[in-house]
Amino acid sequence: MLSIPVKMAWRNIWRHPRRTLLTTLAIAFACVLLIFMLSFQFGSYEAMINASIKIHTGHLQVQAAGYQEQQEIRRVIEDPRAVHQALAAIPEVDAHAARARAFALVASQERAYGIMVEGIDPAAEAQVSTLPRIIRAGAYLAPAPDSEDLSGALVGYLLARNLRVDVGDELTILGQGRDGSVAATVVRVRGIYRSGMDDYDRGAVQIHLQTFQEVFSMDAAVHEIVVTTGRLTEVGPIQRALAPTLTDLANTHPLVSLSWDALLPGLKQAIAMDLVSGAISYVILILVVAFSILNTFLMAIFERTHEFGVMLAIGARPARLTRLVLMESAGITLVGIGAGVLFGCLITGYFATHGIELGGASDLFRQYGIPNTLYPRLTVVTVTAGPLTVFFITLAAALYPALKIQGLKPVEALRLT
Repeated sequence: MLSIPVKMAWRNIWRHPRRTLLTTLAIAFACVLLIFMLSFQFGSYEAMINASIKIHTGHLQVQAAGYQEQQEIRRVIEDPRAVHQALAAIPEVDAHAARARAFALVASQERAYGIMVEGIDPAAEAQVSTLPRIIRAGAYLAPAPDSEDLSGALVGYLLARNLRVDVGDELTILGQGRDGSVAATVVRVRGIYRSGMDDYDRGAVQIHLQTFQEVFSMDAAVHEIVVTTGRLTEVGPIQRALAPTLTDLANTHPLVSLSWDALLPGLKQAIAMDLVSGAISYVILILVVAFSILNTFLMAIFERTHEFGVMLAIGARPARLTRLVLMESAGITLVGIGAGVLFGCLITGYFATHGIELGGASDLFRQYGIPNTLYPRLTVVTVTAGPLTVFFITLAAALYPALKIQGLKPVEALRLT
């Protein structure tokens, strides 16, 4: 059974059905918009992160301790096979591939630049990155082990333009091996790619891992093992499952596992800045709803001043009337939030299943590995964060008119008719 104050509050809410309905709809609309926009933001962030890490970094990397800060050729993973075996036993891991990297001078017939030379396993690399799909001229490295295919190289389009080379042209690589010896070889441009990241497109050349290990005296060592998984939330469990293996291998050289946010701090900061700008927009929306509530209850207080005077005159306490008005505010807010959460989840759930087409921009995004369909991510956070904020802010907005009752004097209130 409902208490008498609750019944009174519910009856008072519907004294002015139109005004109550408009206020409720404003609250519901705010909740629907907050749920959908937050879900869309988180879904687009996940798509952006996956696109960025699929181009190069992966969700997770195993490296020698300190290699991320100082990429010295001597900081290596001596036994990559043990790491690969451990990763193969972790169910959350989708794919993993080894890479070796070194700074070197790359020269064409006309120009020379200092860049990063990367040794990759073409077959494994195709599973952890989008490199094969962003080739714009020529072809991807063939996994065949014959010497002709092992001399191929992939070049970013900006570097190819700076070196004035095209598919089929030769490049000379000159650097220093792991043992201090001179590392030199000649490769032929097999493919030119465009990742959308200018620094990467102008500063890297990919060659076969076997060729790299021979030229730079690496033996079987590599510098990083890239890991990909199905969801970002699985990165933590993979790191925990991999920790014992990395501890066992620490006898030869300390190894660490770095997640995507440690590998791409700039992307993490960009997402944080976008969240802040989005939060400002959401706060403005909520404040508009809060002023709607404030206006509704200020009008209610003015209209019912005579009524409150009568109740005060017959012995009602101001605190009781204040609670009554706050209950009315909470009632309208809860009805609006309930409707908003229901429709917000239905609308967002539909698009989370069917996706949102990017339309004319799909071709542009596809060039950089971003899917042409984005899926909002409906989570507990996106469903509850907005509505809870709306509830507390609108309740706080209703507190001011409710507290005005505390200053009412029965005689003065009865004179207002």
